[in-house]
Amino acid sequence: MSGNPSLDEFGRIARYFAPLARSAKGAFGLTDDAAVFDCPAGEEIVVTTDAMVSGVHFLPDDPADLVARKTLRVNLSDIAAMGAVPFGYTLVTALPRALAGPAGEAWLERFADGLRSDQEAFGVTLLGGDSVSTPGPLMVSITVLGRIPKGQAVTRGGARAGDLIFLSGTLGDGALGLRVLQGGLAGLSREHQEFLADRYRLPRPRVGLGPRLVGLASAMLDVSDGLVGDLRHIADVSSVAAEIRIDRLPLSAAAWAAIEQDKSVVEAVLTGGDDYELLFTAPPSRREAVIAAAADAGVPVAEIGRVLAGKPGVTVLDLAGEPMTLTAAGYVHF
Repeated sequence: MSGNPSLDEFGRIARYFAPLARSAKGAFGLTDDAAVFDCPAGEEIVVTTDAMVSGVHFLPDDPADLVARKTLRVNLSDIAAMGAVPFGYTLVTALPRALAGPAGEAWLERFADGLRSDQEAFGVTLLGGDSVSTPGPLMVSITVLGRIPKGQAVTRGGARAGDLIFLSGTLGDGALGLRVLQGGLAGLSREHQEFLADRYRLPRPRVGLGPRLVGLASAMLDVSDGLVGDLRHIADVSSVAAEIRIDRLPLSAAAWAAIEQDKSVVEAVLTGGDDYELLFTAPPSRREAVIAAAADAGVPVAEIGRVLAGKPGVTVLDLAGEPMTLTAAGYVHF
C-alpha cells in the first residue's frame, strides 16, 4: 500500500472517496459542500439513512470492506422496501483516533474497496458526505437516494384485512450468524456456520424484487429488527392485526440444523433481526402476480400468514395452530 500517514481529512477524501464519485457529474469530485442531481419528470426521490456502530451493528474486528458493504446494503434494502430504484448515496465516517495514522490508511483503503465493489453491483454512486474523528467507537452512516414513479411508493400503512403476508428469502440467518460469530452454535457444521456468519455480515438487499412489487404489495418493509417486531410496525400503521404460521416460515438448511440442535433457537429466528428480507402484504387476487414478480427477480417468496381485522398486533401460531408466547418481539435500541 502507498498510504501516507500524514494525510489529513481532505487528503483522505481525495484519495479514497473522490474516485467513488467520479461518475456522478453533480458530485463535483467531492470538492464542494453539496451535490446537485436531476429528478426526472413524473418521479419522486426516496431517501433513507442508517448508521452502523462498532459493537452494536457489526463486530469490532469485522473487515473494513464488509463493514462498508453492510452499511450500504442495509440502506439499499430500505429503498427496495418502498419499491424504489437506488441511484446514489452520501457517506459519513466517524473514526476513532486510533485510525488516525497508518492503521487508518489501511482501514480506509479496504473500506473504499468494499464500497467500490457494491457500487458496481448495485448501480449506485457516491455523491458526498463528511469525515470526522470521534473519541467513541467507530461509526459509519450512509444515506441512499432512490427514484420511483410519483405516488407509487409502497409504505407500511396500506395493509387491509384479507391481505396475504409474504416474506422473501429465508428467515433467521442473520441473527443466527451473529450467534456463530459470538461463539455460539458450536455444534453446527463448518459449512453451516460460515453460511450463517456470511448472512449476518453481508445482507442481500432485494433491489430487484422491491420495484417489481409496486402496484402489487399493499404494504412493505424490510426485516431489520426481527420478523415479529417489524410485522407489528405494519399492523400498527395499517391499524390491522396479523397472523403468521410457524410451519410456513422459509428457513435455510443452516437454520434448520440450528433448530434441530436447540429448539429454543426458534424464538431467535422469529425476533432476532438482521435478515433484510422484504416483508409485505398483498390481496389474494395478486398472489400469482407476486409469485411471478419474485420469479422474474430471482428471489423466492413464501406466503406466511394473513392480515385480519382487529386490534393491531401479531399472533404467531405454532405447529398445533395455537398462539405462541414470545419473550420479546424484536430488537430495540432503547
